[in-house]
Amino acid sequence: MGRETVFANAKLADGTLNDIVVQDGRITAIGPAGSDASAANVVDIDGALLVPSFVEGHIHLDTSFYGDKWIPHKPCTNGFDVHERVAFQAENMAVAAPMDERARNQLDLCISNGALQMRSHVMVDGSVGLKSLETILKVREDYTDIIDIQLVAFPQSGILKSPGTPELMDEAIAMGANLVGGLDPLSFDRDIKGHLDVVFDIAERRGVDVDIHLHDAGTLGAMTIEEICARTTALGMQGHVAVSHAYGLGDLAPEAAKKIAMLIAKSGVSIMTNAPGNHNFPPVTLLRAAGVNVFSGSDNIRDSWWPFGDGDMLRRAEIIAYRSGFFSDAELSAAFDVVTSGGAKAMRLEGYGIEVGAKADFVTLTAEHVPEAVVAVPKPRRVFKQGRLVAENGSVIR
Repeated sequence: MGRETVFANAKLADGTLNDIVVQDGRITAIGPAGSDASAANVVDIDGALLVPSFVEGHIHLDTSFYGDKWIPHKPCTNGFDVHERVAFQAENMAVAAPMDERARNQLDLCISNGALQMRSHVMVDGSVGLKSLETILKVREDYTDIIDIQLVAFPQSGILKSPGTPELMDEAIAMGANLVGGLDPLSFDRDIKGHLDVVFDIAERRGVDVDIHLHDAGTLGAMTIEEICARTTALGMQGHVAVSHAYGLGDLAPEAAKKIAMLIAKSGVSIMTNAPGNHNFPPVTLLRAAGVNVFSGSDNIRDSWWPFGDGDMLRRAEIIAYRSGFFSDAELSAAFDVVTSGGAKAMRLEGYGIEVGAKADFVTLTAEHVPEAVVAVPKPRRVFKQGRLVAENGSVIR
């Protein structure tokens, strides 16, 4: 058994001051402040708000230019077009700094802001083969002691349109990718059945979860979600499937949105939104009221899709709240749930949260309570992984 550490005078979400006892990376006790004054190893939280580490539920470690030279954004020629953006991305990646260097820059950014659990999509298709995945797998290994990373085999160039991609995605899982991805089955591959056949076949055979990018608007997006829900239910994969972006849910009339929300909830499919500024996005309150699990991620950070992103999931909660018109404490707390417990549920994380038995992965914030933290996005922060300080004052400690 390892030595006990007491994190003293920690303010929890309910406003009470507590001492949190940690041993072997797990929380073993939580009690009123001062209740364990005899502990030999004490870390004074000094009344700061202590919250579970943030969950970065959707990011792209292989395509960010964070820490590299500035690459000006190139707009699409005639409105948003996934095919054109993919082409721009290939041009930019050809002149970018080495991928492992850029990925590490992005990881340090996210960890310093308090994200200790991450799901990253990595390109696996006929255009890049398995090279990007091989690089990111090595980076993940180097960071295994300070952040938990799930990798999604992501067919950025399509599955059916990119020769050899089904076989590459299957091999990606064998190599160490944790999930199988997809991309706009109707608008990109023009074959919803063929596209989803590949995705769910790999998921079923390999016993892995699914996370599909879906940018399609309106009824096109809704129809795809309905088919994903049907497949999920038929295969008994409730709780193992996510749809990322799902912009089309934000286009639907209220009654249509409520109807599909009930279907999504029943099928156990999670919805990821980062509330991007130039798109309609899923109605967070409506979905949560129906029982849908909603989570979030930074998505792209300074890449070919947009120049924004700071790797701060607390800032992402603020953006979601702002764009959703959240004002009450309950609504602000809901936005916080999206970047913490919502992500933990979507990623099926074991031992997440501030409770006895959970992993001691937490962040300290200078705020009176969660609602204030969402609107203030306070810094600096201390970040602890299994009870060990891994970031402070914006810098990672290795």
